[in-house]
Amino acid sequence: MAYTIPETIRSSATAGERLLFRTLKTYLPDDYIVYYEPEIHGKRPDFVIIGPDLGLVVLEVKDYTKSTLFQLNHDEWILYTSSGEQRKTKNPLKQARDYVFQIADVLKKDKNLVQLEGKYQFQLKFPYGFGAVFTRLHQKDFIENGLYAVVEPSFCLTRDEIDPDKDGFSEEILIEKILNMFTIPYRLQKPLTKEDMDAIRYHLFPEVRISAEFKQPVPYQDQLLLSLHDIKAMDLHQENLAKQIGDKNRLIRGVAGSGKTLILASRAKLLAKEQPDWKILILCYNISLARNIEQIVFHMMNEPDNLFDFDFSCSEDTKEKKHHISVRNFHSWLKNDLKIHEKELPTVLKKIKNGEAILPTYDAILIDEGQDFESSWFELVTNLLNPETKSLLLVEDRAQSIYKRKRSYLQDMGLSFQGRSKVLSINYRNTAQVVKFAWDFYKTHSSLKNKVVTREFEGEIIAPQSTRRKGIEPAILKTDHFHQEARIVARQIKKLNKEKHVPFSEMLILYRIKKSFTTNYIDILKRELQKEQIDYFWLTENSESKRSFEKDDNRVKISTIDSSKGLDFQAVFIVNVDNMPFALEEDVEREVSLLYIGMTRAKEYLCLSYSGESEFTRYFDQCLLERKEQKKTSEKSG
Repeated sequence: MAYTIPETIRSSATAGERLLFRTLKTYLPDDYIVYYEPEIHGKRPDFVIIGPDLGLVVLEVKDYTKSTLFQLNHDEWILYTSSGEQRKTKNPLKQARDYVFQIADVLKKDKNLVQLEGKYQFQLKFPYGFGAVFTRLHQKDFIENGLYAVVEPSFCLTRDEIDPDKDGFSEEILIEKILNMFTIPYRLQKPLTKEDMDAIRYHLFPEVRISAEFKQPVPYQDQLLLSLHDIKAMDLHQENLAKQIGDKNRLIRGVAGSGKTLILASRAKLLAKEQPDWKILILCYNISLARNIEQIVFHMMNEPDNLFDFDFSCSEDTKEKKHHISVRNFHSWLKNDLKIHEKELPTVLKKIKNGEAILPTYDAILIDEGQDFESSWFELVTNLLNPETKSLLLVEDRAQSIYKRKRSYLQDMGLSFQGRSKVLSINYRNTAQVVKFAWDFYKTHSSLKNKVVTREFEGEIIAPQSTRRKGIEPAILKTDHFHQEARIVARQIKKLNKEKHVPFSEMLILYRIKKSFTTNYIDILKRELQKEQIDYFWLTENSESKRSFEKDDNRVKISTIDSSKGLDFQAVFIVNVDNMPFALEEDVEREVSLLYIGMTRAKEYLCLSYSGESEFTRYFDQCLLERKEQKKTSEKSG
């Protein structure tokens, strides 16, 4: 079954388009992507198919009948309208051909997607083709009316070839015809890689772009080609969701690592593009997360649709595009934008109700980590939302809730999300091993484990599903004292950088408390990192360090677990786990969520270390014991 974007076709699509959509979705291979009416640089072809062994094919769909057709040639068709009048239109095959050549011209500018030598120099390294689909005409109609004289058989599909209910339908013939819709037919020697497919999507759909390393366009034998490296694009599920969120109030409930923040930022970009005059506000709880979202939005908004327009001569400050997106953590917004202190909120809300308060309004508000917001915060937010647009997107994951918030959005906001919510249950961030390790811990210790569900259910916690991305088992490190723990962590960081080429900027050390009456954990950590000559940035040293946080500065980050929400790193070290659950924290549930959050920050490598004893370390001791037993068993059987 092919992956379709959107997942379902709109109800206003023609009967023929709906039939073709279902057929392509059902019968094309699983690794094919089928786009229905995508907007590509101002054009809207009916269908675009991308496949690793196919290349790219554009299909134009027509619901013409025999009585519709009057006079046809290779360039122009004269048709009868429903009122009996004559209307001129372009030959649908020529229309599809024009679309695919425009697409090819965009893609040919990327050095990574063209052949740099040989017979087909500067041509795309994969074939691109086109075809027309006639959903109400059969092969016999084409033969009887001489239509194959103006539409070559190899470039068109008739009703018989796309309708599974027809006797003449064959899955093999359908796929074979699509595989041969090329003016220069050649089979790919090597299938397109995931990176190639992502690069194609990156160029065609600016809204899926996350980042890429830009280099000055390079003249290559009189051709000016883009030089892009390390292209990152949304995955298909995230792209589908970002494009299909819909208007008015919407709720996205997702597990850790499902790309919630990315979808929220992409949604803000789409709104800013569609409604350039709108005043858009993004809110979250954490200062460091606000800074991270700000950087994502900055990159998304400042990446030009035409990548040759990228200005390499300007500084970051001067090339910023004008837009009306503000990113704030809630308390900063309250204090600096609204000039309100939190204790004044009840009074302010009463004044708003009585029409006595003058406060700014926003055309769209997007809230990340909504599970951490208070009822009164939601009430304030909805009062400042433009009543005409009602554009509110709320993103949450209750398994990551670290504050006791009572949840009823209907009471808090006067908004119902019934039928207006989406669930992201797949964790894309972590390896399968990290997902299982973190979720096993959460299920064992959370008092909310009985509220866990595997699908959407209002008020419940969603169980994460892992992608098949494999990695190594998370490490559990038990030492005699914290000095030893810090020394081993610093050496492991050095080793990961040297042997696995993990950048220092992709490594994070998390702690629960910075010092006790006997030990200053941060000072010891810093000393051990200095001994290994590792640069570090203490993200949570103060509010200023949180606001100046830059992820890609080639320094290891040190942070509390609370402030790591919404962030991710290739390697994460959670130290001093014996301080969890923290003795002064009455709410053990919060501690369970905190440690779960910390573990799910790790994209690939996770290490938990401790030198004392607690309820949580006893669980990890048991894990170590089970691992030893498994190793003994496998050695015996081996």
